[in-house]
Amino acid sequence: MVLVTGGTGFLGSTLIKLLIDQGIAVLAIKREQSIIPESLRSSSLVNWVDADITDYFALSEAFAGVTNVYHCAAKISYQPSEHAAMLHANIEGTKHIVNLCLEHGARLLHVSSIASLGVSKDGELISEDSKWDDGADNSKYAISKYESEMEVWRGIVEGLDAVIVNPSVIMGIGSGIKGSGVIFNMVQKGLKIYPPGTVGIVDVEDVAQVMMILMDKTEISGERYILNSENLSNKQLLERIAKLLDKPAPTMEAKPFMLGIAWRVAKLVALIKRERPSLTREAAMASASKLAYSNKKIVDSTGFRFKPLNATLEEVSRLF
Repeated sequence: MVLVTGGTGFLGSTLIKLLIDQGIAVLAIKREQSIIPESLRSSSLVNWVDADITDYFALSEAFAGVTNVYHCAAKISYQPSEHAAMLHANIEGTKHIVNLCLEHGARLLHVSSIASLGVSKDGELISEDSKWDDGADNSKYAISKYESEMEVWRGIVEGLDAVIVNPSVIMGIGSGIKGSGVIFNMVQKGLKIYPPGTVGIVDVEDVAQVMMILMDKTEISGERYILNSENLSNKQLLERIAKLLDKPAPTMEAKPFMLGIAWRVAKLVALIKRERPSLTREAAMASASKLAYSNKKIVDSTGFRFKPLNATLEEVSRLF
């Protein structure tokens, strides 16, 4: 039996769709309040189970007969008010998954993040061998994914059969106006300013397909793989999206001091209105980071060819 955590999420639901299209039955874990995507509601190959990944006993009941686990569930947030919950969900949840896989002898495909790889030195491409720097100004999200990945490495030392993937920013059909879809929504509304950083992007179906390939390659274990299609500047990305949406491209670069002012003003406004800030310090820092990622290892290991970024952008732009 195949188990997928985070089954209603962007990546999880895409993965489940590819699995059932191949006739593979799936046990899908979701939170009680999560909404099942329309495309998956009528399939007899998906058995939905309500369980929080931080609830060991609820997960334990679902693991009976499970042989393969895709751990996609994770919380992503740059809001300070959600940091504690995110750290708990990502680290504690992964710890439970690892321990249950060890107990049941299940093979694990863990979805980590490029955030867990740290920052590049002297403009070099970040690879699977890049070292985490505790002294760097890492976001709480990055820390949560790094610590989560450490749980998987701990399990591997204890005999766990596992593979880790580190996707860059995931885009594709199904993101809607949340997640990476926010970028298209902002350009659609007439974004004028672009952040100075760079970004790596990968198509959601590519990530799901590589996960399935790696799960089937049982000779591969105890390895991690960066999944990234293309590196480009935020300016280049926004220009491509603007062209596809037939909108003016943003022309003003947000200088570091502008971002510093912006997140402080957003914090003040949020305090006055008693709302979550629209921009946080961590989000501003992330948008200004200049990072690039190598996909050489996964290409060399599997021969996989990633979908060109322009093809992904064209597919998403049609929805807007």
